[in-house]
Amino acid sequence: MTITSRTIETARLKTAVLERPASGPAARQVLLVHGNVSSSEFFRDLMAQLPSDVHAVAPDLRGYGASEALHQSSLAIDATRGVRDWADDLRALLDALDWPQAHLLGWSLGGGVVMQAALDAPARVNSLTLVAPVSPYGFGGTHGAEGTPNSADFAGSGGGTVNGDFVRAVAAGDRSDTAGSPLDVMRKFYFNAAKFQPTPEQEQAWLTSMLQTKVGDDHYPGDLTPSEHWPQVAPGTRGVANAFSSKYMNLSGFADIQPKPPVLWVRGDADAIVGDASLFDLAQLGALGVVPGWPGAQASPPQPMLGQMRLLLTRYVRNGGKFREVVLPGVGHSPFIEAPEEFRAVFTEHLEGN
Repeated sequence: MTITSRTIETARLKTAVLERPASGPAARQVLLVHGNVSSSEFFRDLMAQLPSDVHAVAPDLRGYGASEALHQSSLAIDATRGVRDWADDLRALLDALDWPQAHLLGWSLGGGVVMQAALDAPARVNSLTLVAPVSPYGFGGTHGAEGTPNSADFAGSGGGTVNGDFVRAVAAGDRSDTAGSPLDVMRKFYFNAAKFQPTPEQEQAWLTSMLQTKVGDDHYPGDLTPSEHWPQVAPGTRGVANAFSSKYMNLSGFADIQPKPPVLWVRGDADAIVGDASLFDLAQLGALGVVPGWPGAQASPPQPMLGQMRLLLTRYVRNGGKFREVVLPGVGHSPFIEAPEEFRAVFTEHLEGN
């Protein structure tokens, strides 16, 4: 079945999507939500492989891909709302598609977005699939399974924690393979390079997708606030990395939603981005001696991202929900790309059972 691209005018913004209709009546409507510094393009192969009765749509979130140019202040990311700007955009897209309900899949940052969408409108969600999802307490600056902040100002999270050279390379459209370039980062961290090698065509398409990310204080990575606490930066109020700071993003209420869609959590055991020793967490890099001045594990321990998600989903089950965790060996941050057959099998089973 052919995958097409189009732009859909929603009540909130013009959203670019990839779409693969069902062949015949659609038994299931599926929305696929990408992560940070990526776009719907990363889902192209998965969409082509889904069962024929699935109508799949993968949007480019605001600030990414080919969605409406977001240099207008009204379309900036208001980080003080956490990930709600994107979650509200998803519900507006569901309205424009005339989908009363859908199955939602969220990868990385997209995992937090679909959880927020379910928190705000649980009746619209038939099932949730979380693929290498961000912690329910955001990224960086917390400790313990309850997401306790390391400092009162949430230092160690937000726009100031993102590598500035990488941001400048994205803004410049850098297509080189030099150390720290977007292509180099994708090769080293989006996948487990020891086990997976994309084709040159895939790699270039995904790189193009990454370079479409809108850069600036209003978008990626966002602004920052100086801090007296290590690493001397705390969240600002605008942009992507601030939106998924635990100062503003807290999904702990997910355990209490009604009704409770069944949840599938799929991750790789070689994920270097989301894990209990993430190489993108400044506290972990401090512990490794990469970032100077680390004050030690008592003051700034690495964030236990997996433990935080597992505790929340365990509470979800105790409150009457269903959740299944699938760990794929040797797989990094992109299970649906690195292990397509295994991923498709568990995802299809999840859809067919709900």
